[in-house]
Amino acid sequence: MALTQSYRGQKPGIFSSLLNGLTRGMSQIMEANSRIREVERLQAMSDEALTAKGIKREDIVRHVFRDLYWM
Repeated sequence: MALTQSYRGQKPGIFSSLLNGLTRGMSQIMEANSRIREVERLQAMSDEALTAKGIKREDIVRHVFRDLYWM
């Protein structure tokens, strides 16, 4: 004889799902905004300062978003 046990968790309500989606969306916007500011900060630097940091001017975006995309 086999025994089974089932668990039926409650599905999140529509308000809860909407709130979770808005929270995730806002955090993604804030993170993207901080990355754009970092790109602008690096672009404002001289070529010598970028070289000292080991970054080429054409690689600034790739450097800032390196953890999100494979380029």
